[in-house]
Amino acid sequence: MYKSTLALAAGFALSFTSLFSQAADVLKVSAIPDEAPTELLRKFEPLGAYLEQQLDMKVEFIPVADYAAVVEAIAADRIDLAWLGGFTFVQTRLKTGNAIPLVQRAEDATFTSKIISADPSVHSLQDLKGKTFAFGSVSSTSGSLMPRYFMLQDGIKPEAFFSRIAYSGAHDATAAWVQAGKADGGVLNASVWDKLVAAGKVDTDKVKVIATTPPFFDYNWTVRGSLDPALREKIQAAFLALDPANPQHKAILDLQAASRFIATLAENYQGIEEAARAADLLK
Repeated sequence: MYKSTLALAAGFALSFTSLFSQAADVLKVSAIPDEAPTELLRKFEPLGAYLEQQLDMKVEFIPVADYAAVVEAIAADRIDLAWLGGFTFVQTRLKTGNAIPLVQRAEDATFTSKIISADPSVHSLQDLKGKTFAFGSVSSTSGSLMPRYFMLQDGIKPEAFFSRIAYSGAHDATAAWVQAGKADGGVLNASVWDKLVAAGKVDTDKVKVIATTPPFFDYNWTVRGSLDPALREKIQAAFLALDPANPQHKAILDLQAASRFIATLAENYQGIEEAARAADLLK
């Protein structure tokens, strides 16, 4: 009986080891849902294939319902790597205490947001006084937090300045709302705006940019703090190795709206944390 018990325990240990090994061979990746789910997946697929090749392991993309779900998934170690906005990174770092930002696009060091309108009488932010306005997600750095922060610095409190504010949930949705007249004005990140214009998904004869925010740090790829350091270094090296002179790499970079990836540090997002505290979004 004692031998049987040992054999059974060994069998369980072997099964657990096997399961753990299989889990360790899968890199679970997610992203804040700042665009439509189909668009997020389209952008990720070539990058995921590249990471599988570079890391010699399976890469699985796991979509989430909202920004908060990404934070919770990293905190619970259900996600290994995630594409985060600056504010979402700050929230993740504060919740986990050890989330590590690996890389950002070169463009993210001087990111901006665009304030847009389809109202022919609107030519500046001041012209939107008393009108309706759309932000993206409440947790969006470029679709809510930083534009709101810069408005407050200019003496504009959105709830008092606009007749009504609403949250579209995503940058492309904000552009669609403004174009359809559901909001007199709105704000979205510059990268998505440029992409929508290039794809002909926004009518620039109707919708125009009326203001651009000052620059700020934004998106990054972050890993959970408990991820194996050797794997963490391989992931960072894979991103940094993407070369725009390589046609295959350029296709991946173009989908990410990146000229290249550069290393980043948690300290780069201190300004976003300060902005969030000033807006009473962090306690």
